[in-house]
Amino acid sequence: MPDAGASNTPGPEEDVVDLLLAQHARIEQLFLLVIGGTGDTRRDAFDDLVKLLAAHETAEEEVIHPLSRTLPGGGGDAMVDDRLAEERQAKETLQALIAGGVDADGFDTGIILLRDAVLTHARYEERYEFPQLRQHVPAGRLRSLATAVRAAEATAPTRPHPSAQSAKGNLAAGPALAVIDRVRDALRSPSAGKG
Repeated sequence: MPDAGASNTPGPEEDVVDLLLAQHARIEQLFLLVIGGTGDTRRDAFDDLVKLLAAHETAEEEVIHPLSRTLPGGGGDAMVDDRLAEERQAKETLQALIAGGVDADGFDTGIILLRDAVLTHARYEERYEFPQLRQHVPAGRLRSLATAVRAAEATAPTRPHPSAQSAKGNLAAGPALAVIDRVRDALRSPSAGKG
């Protein structure tokens, strides 16, 4: 089964901003599939969405946000702190949706609220953080950061963990959380088609 975050093969000129923008588009598509889907289609789309969001946010927390804090202009810390607060809230909402499942009362409302929060968060990154990266970080470094983001995503947890929200926190807890999440995913997968 292909990784939900691997929407296409990176080209030699793809940089980290291109990669994240493509993931934002994929996240938006998955929200549409979850909101408009039913049964196994909805459940599978939600599982893909959860995995992509967890990997995407982990990679941003480990690679992008620390770099953004170092950018000239003095606004990096406040900008990143705002994005981290949005990410923490989204992770908490996502945890509640996972706990209840796609058939739970309130899931439809919760997923729409989460979609709105996540897409607003993505638009802020696209409008404020990504242009700063393109302006202040050399193109070659942005291309190499795409590789770093893919590496961070490969070892990221597959579920949201609001308490691990910094590069140090993700690097310390992330591998253990990723193993736990992947074992949980493997245990659940044989029964995914039943019920």
